[in-house]
Amino acid sequence: MEYSFHFYNALAETGLTIALSRSIGELSAPPVILCIGSDLAVGDSLGPVTGTMLRRKGELFGYVYGTLKNPVTAKEVKYVDSFLRKTHPSSKIIAVDAAVGDENDIGLIKVVDAPLKPGSGANKKLGRVGDISVLGIVARKSAFSYSLINLTRLNVIYTMAEIISGAISSFSIQRAAV
Repeated sequence: MEYSFHFYNALAETGLTIALSRSIGELSAPPVILCIGSDLAVGDSLGPVTGTMLRRKGELFGYVYGTLKNPVTAKEVKYVDSFLRKTHPSSKIIAVDAAVGDENDIGLIKVVDAPLKPGSGANKKLGRVGDISVLGIVARKSAFSYSLINLTRLNVIYTMAEIISGAISSFSIQRAAV
């Protein structure tokens, strides 16, 4: 299943919280939130900015990997996935990343019941990671996607990261109370 919310939608955070609850189902262990990206390009920093916001909230029921201080890039995914599966064998992994899409999709935040395939917008052939994907569409997909990601506005990234981190935090607090 796939759920989509535009970051200008006032109910996007609530919708994402509900989508995460429906997508992840029952938890036998605290979830792992893997925030993928780099701080070298604004458009690719959605994951690390989200991870940093989650760490600052401090009230999270789960584990966070990937922050501005310690980013997890797409190139490291194959190693990180193996590490996470061994370190947190019972945990579901929520992978967060920036993505490219159609012109009309820019600004959408998507929750997908499938692993994330980082780097695919830049035509990289990398492995899949996670159980649930949270994608923020930050630029138009084209032959020049990488250069378009560099032109992404910081406000778009920051606002999406606030919504995603708020939804994950709300979701995790609800699960911790159960």
